[in-house]
Amino acid sequence: MFPSCEAREASLTLLTEMKRTSLLHELDELREVAGPVALAIGVFDGVHLGHREVVRAAVEHARQHQGTAVALTFDPHPKALLHPDGAPLRLTSIAHQRVLLAELGVEHLLVCPFTEEFAATSADVFVRRLVRACRPLGCVSVGFGWTFGRGRSGNVHQLMDAGGRDDFAVYGVPAVKLDGRVVSSTWVREAVAAGDLAMTHRLLGRPYSLLGEVVAGRRLGRELGFPTANLQLQQTQFPPTGVYACEARVAGPWMPAVCNLGRRPTVESDGSLTLEAHLLDWQGDLYGSEMEVRLLHHLRGEMKFDGLPALQARIQQDRDEARQWLSQRS
Repeated sequence: MFPSCEAREASLTLLTEMKRTSLLHELDELREVAGPVALAIGVFDGVHLGHREVVRAAVEHARQHQGTAVALTFDPHPKALLHPDGAPLRLTSIAHQRVLLAELGVEHLLVCPFTEEFAATSADVFVRRLVRACRPLGCVSVGFGWTFGRGRSGNVHQLMDAGGRDDFAVYGVPAVKLDGRVVSSTWVREAVAAGDLAMTHRLLGRPYSLLGEVVAGRRLGRELGFPTANLQLQQTQFPPTGVYACEARVAGPWMPAVCNLGRRPTVESDGSLTLEAHLLDWQGDLYGSEMEVRLLHHLRGEMKFDGLPALQARIQQDRDEARQWLSQRS
């Protein structure tokens, strides 16, 4: 099937650059950022409603003071170093956070390597390093209960004392609650693992999505008449496997799609989890591009078929059901 005129026009936008933050790796790189620097600090895994409020405070400060909004996060997740047996599964890769944070108005993402040396840094030294690096430091926005520094000795009150001393604003953002419960990455993980896309949407303030690089596959989908983009995923927390009605983008508008998240039991597979997305109204070469896919509706669980003809027939049915569901949604 050749794409329609509308699909060809959409493809021109689809292949433009996806908006994302620039990436910084060291605190000293803040010297090159136009001040005043408005810092939002946190792990930001998932970029949920609570994270969005922390980021919003920094972005608003930057706008009001003609500064630059920067998000500061840590990699790996601090718990992976401090409590490796209890390290959480990741909802979003750094690459995905760059896209999600850029949509909120953040210009730079500073990813501090969370090493044993960094974990041993005192709270006071960490703040002084921020102050020295920024030209100048305009504000720091954190969750009100956030702690930092060696032994988690630093808190928002210590930040406020430092702000009074070094002339920067501090925003201790209250926790966001939903149905009486504090929104957290833990809650998001629970909803994702349960396949509760509606609750996940509420917690994130956006549809749940996955982002990965489009890599070469077996091209079996093309042979069956349903070419797919195979995504190399970096996060580790996933919803239940199966087929989903979804939307996908490289940049520009979201395109209707159907995807399979699973281990491809009908064909030869190494058992690893893969995401294969078939765009309903677009064709083209996307290899090497980063694609974001938001899962909107679970159509069915993963199944094993008695050969490729049965698989091909079911893919056609999945495609038709996805198109019908998406058309009713819009």
